[in-house]
Amino acid sequence: MKLGFNEATCMKRSNVEMDLKLCEKYRYDYIELRLDMLKDYFTSHTIDDLKEFFKKSHLKPFALNSIENINFCSKEKWNELVELFTFGCRVAQEIGNPYMIVVPTMYEGVCSKTEEEVFIDSVNVLNKLTDIAESYNVRLAFEPIGDKRWACNSIRQAYEIVKIINRRDVGLVIDCINFYLNDKCADIEYLRKIPLDKIFVFHINDCEDLPLGVLDHCHRLFPGDGCIPIKE
Repeated sequence: MKLGFNEATCMKRSNVEMDLKLCEKYRYDYIELRLDMLKDYFTSHTIDDLKEFFKKSHLKPFALNSIENINFCSKEKWNELVELFTFGCRVAQEIGNPYMIVVPTMYEGVCSKTEEEVFIDSVNVLNKLTDIAESYNVRLAFEPIGDKRWACNSIRQAYEIVKIINRRDVGLVIDCINFYLNDKCADIEYLRKIPLDKIFVFHINDCEDLPLGVLDHCHRLFPGDGCIPIKE
């Protein structure tokens, strides 16, 4: 098993330079870099600095996190999203980073959208982004967020979207807490139906034993310290 560090873990208490240094020191295999933290990094470093670090290090890039709120964009929001996405693809190509994580939309009105509307829009958006990413040799990892406030909140829903797209460059992120947040893993057997080659990224974490509706991402714990059936 290869272990990676997700920069979101300590993003308000660290930066790219420190994360790279510590991940290399403690022999992580991979790092999941955050796009917003990379923007800050590039105010005082160059892409060549980043390439040189990975060239000399055991640590390698694995995924960029993340392109968010991809559904039901206005023209202005879509243009902003594509600009950030293209920035991420360019960086990924330069440093040999294979995956870009993309996340559905969260907003108060999302509950007014039907699952069919979310399905149609997600297929459309992910196809458009994949068309852009192909020329950079970047693959899209779609991450459903378990809370009902997000447009796509179940692995079942996300895999149906990925399956109908049917492109080798589009797969899934499975995140333990997001899987648990949806239905407390009531549908855990569904995971066994998903081909392994469609699971691009696995986020391993645990959480406190709290009721749905109270439980949130701030209640995450280290694997084994909580109630998520991680082994299963």
